[in-house]
Amino acid sequence: MPAEPSTLDVLKALGNENRLQILKWVLSPTEHFPAQRDGDLVEDGVCVGFITQKIGLSQPTVTSHMKVLAEAKLVTSKQIKNWVFYKPDRDQIARVLAQLGAEIGP
Repeated sequence: MPAEPSTLDVLKALGNENRLQILKWVLSPTEHFPAQRDGDLVEDGVCVGFITQKIGLSQPTVTSHMKVLAEAKLVTSKQIKNWVFYKPDRDQIARVLAQLGAEIGP
């Protein structure tokens, strides 16, 4: 089992404006993406194709950004047919926020 990412790893993942924007979008997928033919936006996540179209970057670039977010355990991925779908790992995000507060809090 891979080690948990450090707070610094997570901050580095979120230090890129495109990754931060993508995470914001996938946290509220029904507000930012249309319904998908395959996969439920909330249950299965957002198709990488929709993320690519919305952010305006190439698919390999988006895949690279998603890999960084996944390595920080901020998102999980799931393959449906030929596509990969990403959704936020809300438990991990809550842990990271709590850890960050503990590390820099009073």
